[in-house]
Amino acid sequence: MTRNRRRIRDAKGMAALAGVVSAAVVLAVAELVGAFFTARATPLFALGATFIDFTPPWLKDFAIATFGTNDKAALLVGMGLTIAVLACVLGVVAYRKWALGVLGVLFMGAVIVACVLTRAGVQPADAIPSIAGTFAGLAVLRLLLLPVWRLKAWPEIPADMATDADTPDGGRVTSRRRFFAAAGVTAAAAGIAATGGRLLSAARNNIAQARDALRLPVPSRPAAPVPANVQSPVKGVLPWLTPNKDFYRIDTALSVPEINVEDWELRVHGMVEEEITLTFQDLLDAELIESHVTLTCVSNPVGGKLVGNAKWLGMPLRDVLAKARPKEGADMVLSRSIDGFSASTPLEVLQEAGRDAMLAIGMNGEPLPLEHGYPVRMVVPGLYGFVSATKWVVDLEVTRFADSKAYWTERGWSERGPIKTMARVDVPASFAKLPAGKVAVGGTAWAQTRGITKVEVQIDDGDWVEATLSDEASTITWRQWSYEWDATSGNHYVRARATDGTGEVQTDKRADPVPDGASGWPSVMVTVE
Repeated sequence: MTRNRRRIRDAKGMAALAGVVSAAVVLAVAELVGAFFTARATPLFALGATFIDFTPPWLKDFAIATFGTNDKAALLVGMGLTIAVLACVLGVVAYRKWALGVLGVLFMGAVIVACVLTRAGVQPADAIPSIAGTFAGLAVLRLLLLPVWRLKAWPEIPADMATDADTPDGGRVTSRRRFFAAAGVTAAAAGIAATGGRLLSAARNNIAQARDALRLPVPSRPAAPVPANVQSPVKGVLPWLTPNKDFYRIDTALSVPEINVEDWELRVHGMVEEEITLTFQDLLDAELIESHVTLTCVSNPVGGKLVGNAKWLGMPLRDVLAKARPKEGADMVLSRSIDGFSASTPLEVLQEAGRDAMLAIGMNGEPLPLEHGYPVRMVVPGLYGFVSATKWVVDLEVTRFADSKAYWTERGWSERGPIKTMARVDVPASFAKLPAGKVAVGGTAWAQTRGITKVEVQIDDGDWVEATLSDEASTITWRQWSYEWDATSGNHYVRARATDGTGEVQTDKRADPVPDGASGWPSVMVTVE
């Protein structure tokens, strides 16, 4: 390889690295400056949130099926790799044609600013962190490319930058040393700035500390006592009451909104006789109810675990709507989150006596966790979360299905989303190796608002045999079951199906989650030795 080719190779590699370091500076400076603005003003959040907004249903389902509740972490990793690749390209472009590099960086900055300004609840001033980060990154890119230009790899290097050491090789070594020293120091500074920004933001907000200090009121109507035998006796079946830390989280918020309870307000408007605004104190002073409710994500595959059961505390939505007095002709409530998400819920469901639809402020005896909607979220039994369970809720618009569309409805999902009857096999797990003889089989079934009256188990293509049901707490919670199987050697399939309180048997017809939830019989394959 000739000397000139080595210089070209070295220069391109250094220019690409300069682009990556500069991109890190963009994000770090924006993070630091963004500590004084809303969390939604940082580029990484804005880009990720915009990507989520434009994600087609099939890609969303793929991400959830592949990564489960780690879908956002996967998104961040993917975003990081994409940003790194684009930064490498911009670095090389800027090295060869500085003017084109400047235009490329400014264009990317404009895209970031546009993403920021389209976020819900963002003010024009929230673009400042992205603008500051863009110009800081541009300045760093210029400084890092100075020693690279001196490698004289390209004839169009500006004359005022062509000075170097007396010999070409000596100049190359000197330029490389200068470049890597500058790149290392800059990368370290970017890391410090990003960390400092996060610490400063946390110190300024203190939302987690405020949540920990919040004391929930005693409900006017406590939750009904839970029967003693709601838990399946089979070891390995998930707990009947899902701990907060294990409760599934599927939403569109890349960064968990941090809301001060003193600033939180809920506006109820639209087709109502009286527009009202509720504060968090209004909820604390209301007649609150407590109820065990099972929630289910519409993206849950057959046999999946995007479902959980918790004890919720909140103000009945029926009471909230009674204050506003919906007008005749209204049939839907469009709820909006502070992050821009919206859900369409049938008005009649929210007004139904005994449904226990609520504005929840508590979960399993403590204030809502930040990632589950603190300070206030919706909980509506019997409907999939995408049309009912709005977290960080700040707006309720009484309207009509014919006039308004919700976040996922606009993306091809159904409008109403009643939960389908479903059973799940928790034990044994798929591909488990078991000893011959008595094998404990167990799981969970749900049909919120209808209840579960029977669960049956089938081994291979044999007869359906009725399992033993654990006690039922209510028709809006799941119900666990167990079955003792006399297993013989070989490979076997274990299936389950449920029957709900209306007599409907869980269908064997397979359906994907889109547009209104998955269906089919869950099946696990095991090997008996």
